[in-house]
Amino acid sequence: MKQLSKSKYAKYCQCPKCLWMSVYKPEEEVIDPTTEGRFEKGTEVGELARGILGDYVEVTTQKDDGSMDLVSMLRKTQEYMDSGAENICEASFSYDGNYCAVDILHKTEDGWAIYEVKSTSFPEFNGNPAELDKYQPDVAYQKWVLEKCGVNVTGTFLVCLNSDYIREGELDLQKLFVINDMGEMIANEYDKVENGQAAAKKLLQQEEEPAMDIWEGCKKPYDCAFFKYCSRHLPSPSVFDLYRMHFSDKLKYYRQGMVTYDDIKNEKLTPVRRIQVDSGLAKQPHIDKDNIEAFLKTVQYPLYFLDFESMQAAIPPFEGMKVYQQVAFQYSLHIIEYEGGPLLHKEYLGISGEDPRRALAVQLCKDIPKGVCTLVYNKAFECTRLKEMAAWYPDLAEHLLDIRNGIVDLLVPFQHGDYYLPSMGGSFSIKRVLPSLFPDDPELDYHNLEGGVQNGNDAMTIFPKIQYMEPEGQEKTRKALLEYCCLDTYAMVKVWEKLVDATS
Repeated sequence: MKQLSKSKYAKYCQCPKCLWMSVYKPEEEVIDPTTEGRFEKGTEVGELARGILGDYVEVTTQKDDGSMDLVSMLRKTQEYMDSGAENICEASFSYDGNYCAVDILHKTEDGWAIYEVKSTSFPEFNGNPAELDKYQPDVAYQKWVLEKCGVNVTGTFLVCLNSDYIREGELDLQKLFVINDMGEMIANEYDKVENGQAAAKKLLQQEEEPAMDIWEGCKKPYDCAFFKYCSRHLPSPSVFDLYRMHFSDKLKYYRQGMVTYDDIKNEKLTPVRRIQVDSGLAKQPHIDKDNIEAFLKTVQYPLYFLDFESMQAAIPPFEGMKVYQQVAFQYSLHIIEYEGGPLLHKEYLGISGEDPRRALAVQLCKDIPKGVCTLVYNKAFECTRLKEMAAWYPDLAEHLLDIRNGIVDLLVPFQHGDYYLPSMGGSFSIKRVLPSLFPDDPELDYHNLEGGVQNGNDAMTIFPKIQYMEPEGQEKTRKALLEYCCLDTYAMVKVWEKLVDATS
């Protein structure tokens, strides 16, 4: 008999087919780099949170093959409870095919309290915040299992990172974490567990794939990793490719049998979606020369093409930082000083394990003079990093904010639909725009980069790890980071040239 766990139960509550797929067709799961990074951060946060209630013991036990030794964990949990341990991490319980490991089981005067740790971040809450709803099935299931095992559960709590916390010196765990009382919130959810777990276990024994169509549960409360499999029957392009449309609105079209662009060609659409649909049906580009020319008039020589790479630690690594606050550790800068002038390049890459912020800001102020035009792609990111650096370093603030004020966003003509190609598929990220504009240019193909850095998530993940590498590995990885970031700004130069060509 296949056993249910708290994570499997949570999957069932989102979508029964998601649970079934995770057991019978796990090879169809598509985990994007962002999700993988979230898993790593979750482990880091979970380990750090163990000490928030004082000294603790841990029951995690592995077999020789690396899998969890659940029998030993169940036994050790009972032994620690009997001995009066105050806090038991990964406290394990099993009842009638249901298993759960409590992140922190805390002894109270007349029973035990459940503390579930999540790596998400929230401010201090009062009342019943809707933002915590998605965690209710997980916590309710644990309470149900423990009570079935004869444990008197005196409280249920959710431990999250405090989004208002700013690091000052050593980490302060009491300020770093927010503890939310889930007692009232899970009351209704708890009543559903009895029937829910029975239905979930029955589904786990079913070898036939559930006949479920795509629905709201594909994206709520999380993006399902099996969506690509479950939506494989959709044509390409389809209404699910429409630019910035809510998934629920796409489903409305889908349920009316309106799936292809041809099906919705007479529907009322936003201007960009209209361009997307008409261009897709005609299989022709849409290029508005007048609007592109108006945009290019905002660009003045000398031109500085700038791109940052950043890391985003769950736990603030440096003074003055918040949880999940991004910190730029690298930039690439391509420069054209005058029309027809040579393409120059400058760059900066911090030292892994050290605070890169001030050295990067100082060098950036040397490389970009005041009063010039700085081109970026999707300016919200670069503008935010510059504003943060200005706040951290008041002596550099005037120069950094001048750079920020001189930024021109290359995303604009694409985002407004002024330059659209059907191959863009309703996405205007540079990773989609670039191959659409230059489909046969290996020099602009990120997949040709070596060294394991082919996108921003790769850079964000690998930079903090360089400090632990052997010298040869450090050199190789730093080279890969420099080549990747350099390609980002070189790609921006080529995109700008393509816009110029469109007006000639």
